[in-house]
Amino acid sequence: MQLVKAPRDSVLRPLQVVGGIVERRQTLPILANVLLRRDPARLSFTTTDLEIQIQTGMDVTASTESGSATVSARKLIDILRALPDIEVQLSYVNRKLTIQAGRSKFSLQTMSADEYPTIAQAPVNVDLTVPASSFKYLLSMVHYAMATQDIRYYLNGMLLVIDGSKVRAVATDGHRLAMCEFERTESSGAIDVIVPRKTVQELSRLLPDGDEPVRIQVASNQVRFEFGSIELVSKLVEGKFPDYAKVIPANNPKSFLIGREEFMQSLSRAAILTTEKFKGVRLVLTHGSLKVSASNTDQEEAQEEIEIDYSGESLDIGFNVTYLLDVLGNLKCDQVRVSLGDSLGSALITIPDSDRFQYVVMPMRI
Repeated sequence: MQLVKAPRDSVLRPLQVVGGIVERRQTLPILANVLLRRDPARLSFTTTDLEIQIQTGMDVTASTESGSATVSARKLIDILRALPDIEVQLSYVNRKLTIQAGRSKFSLQTMSADEYPTIAQAPVNVDLTVPASSFKYLLSMVHYAMATQDIRYYLNGMLLVIDGSKVRAVATDGHRLAMCEFERTESSGAIDVIVPRKTVQELSRLLPDGDEPVRIQVASNQVRFEFGSIELVSKLVEGKFPDYAKVIPANNPKSFLIGREEFMQSLSRAAILTTEKFKGVRLVLTHGSLKVSASNTDQEEAQEEIEIDYSGESLDIGFNVTYLLDVLGNLKCDQVRVSLGDSLGSALITIPDSDRFQYVVMPMRI
């Protein structure tokens, strides 16, 4: 059975879309495979890791033939990448997948499509549509604050809040918190769910930059995203996300504007003298000036001074420089507003003249 005959890139693109969630080491061998399903006029590609499932497809020449098989996703992608950009043919014969391109021919072992696990779709509670660019921006503003393999499993993901016309994303690892939101023209029911870290990363990779619609369907234990020809279904993280509203400081009187790029460059230079075990930098806020300094156990020291418009009380406070560089590197604005309380209180970083984004970072002893 001929599955497809088309230019190499036409076949490689949908495979790369679904291939991102395939891990090299699998508990079940079949999870390393991609499910190929041929319908009369379409070839679909599906992968899953039992937590996430991605499906896309391509139109093919109409045929009366139909069928399905699973084959190693990594091998198939690597073979197509290595071939020149010419017409390729994928065929399924005698339980093997054959790839032909010019004088090159490859034959791969397959596994039965009947054994391939797929995620059953649950009844939908909330169904809404958002622009792809807005949703991708939302993810980009908070993704870096998610925890990685934290014992508090509910931190290993992003809180997605749908509240009427507002769509909000929140991420925290217990040391810093990022929150961003945007408003839709339409309104829908209220719900909040925790989307797994891997799902957020895949969405960030796959979402287009334009204003194409993204359909979001939320069920009790899963969420489904549909955009273009891509469908991503993900299980949700169970658990209670921290009350993020209580974490955001309500009154930090020591506030100043600072150039984002200038601040980031100063921190980057100071960070050179920090160590893997201790990433602390000291910020000394005085009249008209912000001093950035760092030192290490070899008694080496870095000092930077930035002129700012500030006339309040002085403050000496320390932070993990990585947490500051993360937020400054992801923002696109020219300036940021930094609001501080005392040496033991959290810092609040926002975008001037906007309440759509807030970033909270805990201090550390220097």
